[in-house]
Amino acid sequence: QLTPSSFLRIGQLSNVDLNEDIRELETELPRQHPNEIPHNEKLLSLKYESLDYDNSENQLFLEEERRINHAAFRTVEIKRWVICAMIGILTGLVACFIDIVVENLAGLKYRVVKGNIDKFTEKGGLSFSLLLWATLNASVVMVGSVIVAFIEPVAAGSGIPQIKCYLNGVKIPHVVRLKTLVIKVCGVILSVVGGLAVGKEGPMIHSGAVIAAGISQGRSTSLKRDFKIFEYFRRDTEKRDFVSAGAAAGVSAAFGAPVGGVLFSLEEGASFWNQFLTWRIFFASMISTFTLNSVLSVYHGNAWDLSSPGLINFGRFDTEKMGYTIQEIPIFIFMGVVGGILGALFNALNYWLTMFRIRYIHRPCLQVVEAMLVAAVTATVGFVMIYCSRDCQPIQGSTVAYPLQLFCADGEYNSMATAFFNTPEKSVVNLFHDPPGSYNPMTLGMFTLMYFFLACWTYGLTVSAGVFIPSLLIGAAWGRLFGISLSYLTKGSIWADPGKYALMGAAAQLGGIVRMTLSLTVIMMEATGNVTYGFPIMLVLMTAKIVGDYFVEGLYDMHIQLQSVPFLHWEAPVTSHSLTAREVMSTPVTCLRRIERVGTVVDILSDTSSNHNGFPVVESNPDATQVAGLRGLILRSQLIVLLKHKVFVERANLSLVQRRLKLKDFRDAYPRFPPIQSIHVSQDERECMIDLSEFMNPSPYTVPQEASLPRVFKLFRALGLRHLVVVDNRNEVVGMVTRKDLARYRLGKEGLEELSLAQT
Repeated sequence: QLTPSSFLRIGQLSNVDLNEDIRELETELPRQHPNEIPHNEKLLSLKYESLDYDNSENQLFLEEERRINHAAFRTVEIKRWVICAMIGILTGLVACFIDIVVENLAGLKYRVVKGNIDKFTEKGGLSFSLLLWATLNASVVMVGSVIVAFIEPVAAGSGIPQIKCYLNGVKIPHVVRLKTLVIKVCGVILSVVGGLAVGKEGPMIHSGAVIAAGISQGRSTSLKRDFKIFEYFRRDTEKRDFVSAGAAAGVSAAFGAPVGGVLFSLEEGASFWNQFLTWRIFFASMISTFTLNSVLSVYHGNAWDLSSPGLINFGRFDTEKMGYTIQEIPIFIFMGVVGGILGALFNALNYWLTMFRIRYIHRPCLQVVEAMLVAAVTATVGFVMIYCSRDCQPIQGSTVAYPLQLFCADGEYNSMATAFFNTPEKSVVNLFHDPPGSYNPMTLGMFTLMYFFLACWTYGLTVSAGVFIPSLLIGAAWGRLFGISLSYLTKGSIWADPGKYALMGAAAQLGGIVRMTLSLTVIMMEATGNVTYGFPIMLVLMTAKIVGDYFVEGLYDMHIQLQSVPFLHWEAPVTSHSLTAREVMSTPVTCLRRIERVGTVVDILSDTSSNHNGFPVVESNPDATQVAGLRGLILRSQLIVLLKHKVFVERANLSLVQRRLKLKDFRDAYPRFPPIQSIHVSQDERECMIDLSEFMNPSPYTVPQEASLPRVFKLFRALGLRHLVVVDNRNEVVGMVTRKDLARYRLGKEGLEELSLAQT
């Protein structure tokens, strides 16, 4: 086990010339950062807890459920629909806010830089323009990176891996807090305005999830406000269902694709699913798209024309000009292969980069410096590419927002600038819809190459940013290049329209990076408003996924694995039938008796070496006739609430009118249960007894110790368990299976491998 002190030692070994004064500093600062964090992917972190997706059916729960009549259940169902509608509306509004602010700030920045460039092109001294552009970018990104690195590090990246883990049942700290949402929204605005190679679509999914988790609880723990509504939903089971609805609403606000949102939530997110949930999630997605649509329509001044369903609008592809013929199918499949290979290359590069970042760039100040460096380099590369490009196009009839003239003749503009001197979303739409001949092949080739490395370097920075749009942009650029070269080869026959190939290339590249098939097909179909392309897009995505999976796994799964999260996939590893529950389980198990001394309970909970969260409850007085059989299971959080309210047997026997604990007392403590250190138990109270019978779950799931690993895995995964008790044939507790015991086994290159556990 690696302790922090051994980390410090490793840090000192790797840097031999550490001076004495640094040593003195280390004694003063107990939390000194090591210079290098030893990290490898064959670890499983112990710092992540599981969520309780399985309701604890103790006597309190059963009594409450029996009290609720049929009419009350109907109001609960109505409340669920109301919450889903609110999730949709709020997610749509957040998306509007991001969109409008980005549009105005980026517009301002590009106007300033354009005016500057136009001024200096005439009288020389363009290096000043470059300096201005780079400084603007770096300063904006610095603000965006500082708030993420110093206030809420969980808000970094797109947030999709984190939400995936949350829906899988892993408790990522702070992932659905209000603070995370605020930092996420501000961070994504700043990173897009700062001109990084990022999109604002991925973070929308995280934002939707946070909104959902917040609304469904009817209170805010961050703001210490309790609205006394929706109290029935204060448990992990209900919260998870709403979070998957929030993720779907985020997708549909980002792409204007409600069905795609539902399918995304099904494919990437939710690990547990049922029919009613599907319908509610679809409702939330529809509401979110509609809200975004109506607000943006009013903002753009045409209040009755609902023409902008999502944050990114690919524009309509009309079928007459852009149909496809049967002989193009092999070409599309070939594009899928290219997308898969390029996606695998992107992921492999990003993997090594992320490993480097985890090891060396782990201090917040270094992370901010790196983000500023990337912003400045992005601006410089863009400027140099525009400066060196001699690709001029006539200005009339073109739809360029900020045409840069530079060294072109009057009435012409530089076409490299349409790609670099714009927000990535607009560039994608330009690549899809500009008429044939708008781009030089050389321009597209250089742009693809540069942007590929920039996007790869940018993903994983400490800023809030998505990877969707950069991947689409890379793919659209090489797809258009592919289309142009095809029409050269076929002497300009009509079917090689570059816009169509740009769309296929975009799908192939994105599929090769994130490996989504079903939802991505539907998202692309809904975003382009064209069903005829469904089949070729599906072919392209399937090919890209198959080819990419041959080399390396998808980007999100890779980041989950790099953070050493105990993530459970759909199935147990295929070769694991030889293992049984006896070999997998953790032993020895800390058991509690049904009527236990308070002192014992406090000592067990305070013991830092065993940070267990579930304790099997056994029969109190085993004599010769009766074995100490399993009677139930009680959670750490429940024990803490019992100690806090001092529910001891002695007090019940006294004639004091003692209020029985209700389920509400447990719900009010959720989700941030107080730590055991904050609960004071006096010496006399330690001698009292505590009766766990009505608080423990009397029917926990158990498996015999001979059960095979796939069987244990299936039970654990399908029911979303947190603890699975292993018993012998006399019903005595012999072990406990938790998430870490199952996630340890993974299929590697040589077959089944077992990961080691680490405290980091």
